[in-house]
Amino acid sequence: MTQEIAAKPDEFVLVLDFGAQYGQLIARRIRECHVYCEIVPHDTPTDEILARRPKGLVFSGGPSSVYEDGAPLCDPALFEAGIPILGICYGMQLMAKMLGGEVRGGAQREYGKTELMVLDHGDLFEGLNPRLIGWMSHGDRVDGVPPGFTETARTSSALAAMSDRARRLFGVQYHPEVVHTPWGIEVFRNFLYKQCGCAETWTTQSVVTTSVRAIQDQVGSGRVVCALSGGVDSAVTAGLLHRAIGDQLTCIFMDHGFLRRNEADEVVRTFGENFRVNLVHVQAQDRFLQRLRGVVDPEEKRRLIGEEYAKVLEEEARKLDDAQFLAQGTLYPDVIESGTRQAARIKTHHNVGGLPETLKLELVEPVRFLFKDEVRAVGEELRLPDKIVWRHPFPGPGLAIRVIGEITPDRLETLREADAIIIEEIMAAGLYRRLFQCFGVLAPIKSVGVMGDQRTYASTVILRSVTSDDAMTADWAQLPYEVLSRISTRIINEVRGVNRVVYDISSKPPATIEWE
Repeated sequence: MTQEIAAKPDEFVLVLDFGAQYGQLIARRIRECHVYCEIVPHDTPTDEILARRPKGLVFSGGPSSVYEDGAPLCDPALFEAGIPILGICYGMQLMAKMLGGEVRGGAQREYGKTELMVLDHGDLFEGLNPRLIGWMSHGDRVDGVPPGFTETARTSSALAAMSDRARRLFGVQYHPEVVHTPWGIEVFRNFLYKQCGCAETWTTQSVVTTSVRAIQDQVGSGRVVCALSGGVDSAVTAGLLHRAIGDQLTCIFMDHGFLRRNEADEVVRTFGENFRVNLVHVQAQDRFLQRLRGVVDPEEKRRLIGEEYAKVLEEEARKLDDAQFLAQGTLYPDVIESGTRQAARIKTHHNVGGLPETLKLELVEPVRFLFKDEVRAVGEELRLPDKIVWRHPFPGPGLAIRVIGEITPDRLETLREADAIIIEEIMAAGLYRRLFQCFGVLAPIKSVGVMGDQRTYASTVILRSVTSDDAMTADWAQLPYEVLSRISTRIINEVRGVNRVVYDISSKPPATIEWE
């Protein structure tokens, strides 16, 4: 049995997702205004939405044209529910079409940075300049506003914003959620504070307080097993649980053989010795290596590791006869990338999808609705060590999905040594905190080289380094040449069997951060 448990305040806004490219950014920008926000499918039943009593709704963008057959729609009753609504791009076109306006394909499309002329400063544009720059990404346009609406901004060729103040319905054709609209956050603030009446209640302290209370309400006097990896997600989960229920918590740290150099020792020392958390250290390296022998497909690797992880966890949990709950550090991006009604599966996350039917434990996921940077902020509020809070994300399957192709002990050790050098040099250069992730990948190819006046035919290590806020999007990091040079020289000189280092300069999208 599973139960979603997270820091969900009483006051919040819902984003109805119509297939937006920037849907996650909308939620993030609203949370940056200290208002809790959650994304739900556009076809969520109206009675379900109204029962939750949101302070406001945001209709996201999307790839469809509202005048085409099969275009996603909303229930017209939402417009009459008295809840303030902000439509963004497709969301504005949908609002216009459903309420009697004119929407058609534009003779002139608008993409990228575009100048806006504000016609009315009475609502969304209050306190802003009369001329603004916004990020456009649309081909369709609203040619006639619905009855009751007025135009509040235009570009040189199209309507850019409209509003019906009496019903508190608003639409913008540009994307206020992206960084290319530098004043976009002000539009969200005007909508949230002045139209929806939201207060700034979504703070790190409130997240901790609400999470602790929710854990206590769910767990009561029961005992909880926490799957601990040593990363910030599971560490913050353990920290929240420890604050909420103390010795009712037992952490299970599983060494599957795919960890970084000295990582297991650091986890045991940090949680077992420093924090005095009840800790069970399971060494299951041989089991996992045996299970993955000969496997090369990345999804199969993830599936098998997740399956074996669940088996080992089940075995260990059964040894704790009175355990009633299992806690894990699932994040919002994990859930989204594993596939939802709106989003295709990008990759399977081993801690998403519930528990084995034979494991009769109730699931506790206190950070399930948080983004990575929010989890870090909670970790600081809990006063976890910086080394844990700011540790780069490390996937549950570990180095198994960074060794491309078949996994062997020798290939794992090669990558482990190269990866350690990368981290050492990034830290020495003072860049670690500036990067979201930086790691090595062992490619399944060899290339010709010359070392010591002799021909070599050896392995290739790929260096991957990105900047990001939440892992939903990422840019490749423009590391200084001298740092790249030191990393390459050290790997080739110190790691046996490697004669080439290459740098991955792909962003997400279209690439993912991990290679598998």
